[in-house]
Amino acid sequence: MLKGIAASEGIGIGKVRIISQQKITYDTKPVIGVHKEIDRLHDAIDTFIDKTNQLADEMEKSVNPKEAKIIRGHVTMLSDPFMVSQMDELIKNDNKCAEAAAETVLDMFKNMFQQAGDELTRQRATDVEDIKTRLLRILLGIEEADLKHLPPGTVLVTNDLTPSMTAEMDHENVVGIVTESGGMTSHSAILSRALEIPAVLSVLNATATLKEGSNIIVDGINGEVIDAPTMDQQEAYEQRREDYFEEKKRLQAYVGKRTETADGMSKEVFCNIGNPKDGIAARDRDGEGIGLFRTEFLFMDRNSMPGEDEQYEAYKKVCDTMEGKTVIIRTLDVGGDKEIPYMNLIKEDNPFLGYRAIRYCLQNEDAYMLQLRALVRANHDTGGNLWIMVPMVASISEIMQVRKLVAKAAEDLSMPIPKVGTMIETPAAFIMADVLARHCDFFSIGTNDLTQYIMAADRGNASVAYLYKTYDPAVLRALRSIISAGKKAGIPVGMCGEAAADPMLIPLLISFGLDEFSVGPTSVLHTRAEINRWTKAQADEVAKGVLQLETAEEVKMFLKEAIK
Repeated sequence: MLKGIAASEGIGIGKVRIISQQKITYDTKPVIGVHKEIDRLHDAIDTFIDKTNQLADEMEKSVNPKEAKIIRGHVTMLSDPFMVSQMDELIKNDNKCAEAAAETVLDMFKNMFQQAGDELTRQRATDVEDIKTRLLRILLGIEEADLKHLPPGTVLVTNDLTPSMTAEMDHENVVGIVTESGGMTSHSAILSRALEIPAVLSVLNATATLKEGSNIIVDGINGEVIDAPTMDQQEAYEQRREDYFEEKKRLQAYVGKRTETADGMSKEVFCNIGNPKDGIAARDRDGEGIGLFRTEFLFMDRNSMPGEDEQYEAYKKVCDTMEGKTVIIRTLDVGGDKEIPYMNLIKEDNPFLGYRAIRYCLQNEDAYMLQLRALVRANHDTGGNLWIMVPMVASISEIMQVRKLVAKAAEDLSMPIPKVGTMIETPAAFIMADVLARHCDFFSIGTNDLTQYIMAADRGNASVAYLYKTYDPAVLRALRSIISAGKKAGIPVGMCGEAAADPMLIPLLISFGLDEFSVGPTSVLHTRAEINRWTKAQADEVAKGVLQLETAEEVKMFLKEAIK
């Protein structure tokens, strides 16, 4: 049995198809015809752009617009005049061949992304590697592996599932995915979940250990890969696969139902999204609102700041899609960990604790006011259900300053002031939550960052992963305290971190008094069903036991037994 990260739920049973990432080699001798070589490079880039746009069109139809956007980002990146000019300069000044020029520049960008402070930006290194490999293949006339004609019951085994591979592959016949790299937020994970294909990632030496054509089981629930299973194992996992499908059918009973506990206490399940088109998935998956719209994606992969009207259209589109339901939009959350050249962000040694989010926005008031005006307009024009969420707040003065700016924008536009709340993700905000609540219309807890800041453990650092646990009593006590502060102040409290969808934490969150659970669109029904399992009294009993424990391991074991 091989172990990895359970990145996409389900059980896949089939035969191995290994997609090896062979090293591409070429002759690096200096070129003689410089202009001819530059033309060759530009022709290859044009071919790349044409093929990639075709792939994105196919992906938009077969997967969904969100995932197509990932691969359209490849076109944006390789269309960047600065990147192309650097390749041209290497051909002109260093007599490099087109292949060497392209590889040198793309490797430079890849290394830059790999050194970024946050995992999301580091994942873009995979995009650059994908672009490089495909561009070199075009320059050298090397055929791509045929993923369009796969036999039924195929399990893809590869180093990394790139966006281009996903766009190319025959989704209907792929029953499982195993990769040697990637984590929960990698493209491999995101694309596997979007396709609802069971996937186990970061399986050490998978392409060397597993044999082409051998029988294999991919357990995307527990993160296990069973090579050459016995008859008994095969039968057991076939039953588990049937049980999994039955569970999915059972969840359909919760479509269109109110979210409530077993004793009738009303809750809400909202969705986290990254762009306006994601709102469609949130609506179609029965989300009761949007708990987090990450607006930074409007600002990335472009050469200039989006204007007020462009932002307004994006925010309005989400509100229109959700048809009057609450839409919580987080103001710009960027810093030195993200590569956005036009913002002139300085690379920092520790960007997670640096000049980012509201700290950047309040120092760049003119640009921030464009976003706030767009939000005020969208709120007014869609019925008043847009709420503004402020990230990375560490001081009461920050939220007070934001409220003044929102009020000014509303006054200038002669429009109502939207609700303004705080994303609780810093220890300072947690400690001052009772005071902060006096200045907020709502709280939303960002457990991903709150956990890493409370535990002083970078969530992207494998060496301290043992500390990064939301089950830690320190984190759980913080959650209880934040929710309590919100409830005492009479404001709603939601959660938009991954913990909101964790079945083991749901009874605790019910007991603590959480109002709104914001999850990925595919987790809506499962979260609603889990909430419906518990009465408040049962949840309080679980919380009482948990709060007497001292370690994350004890808490996890206790909760595993409790949810049975």
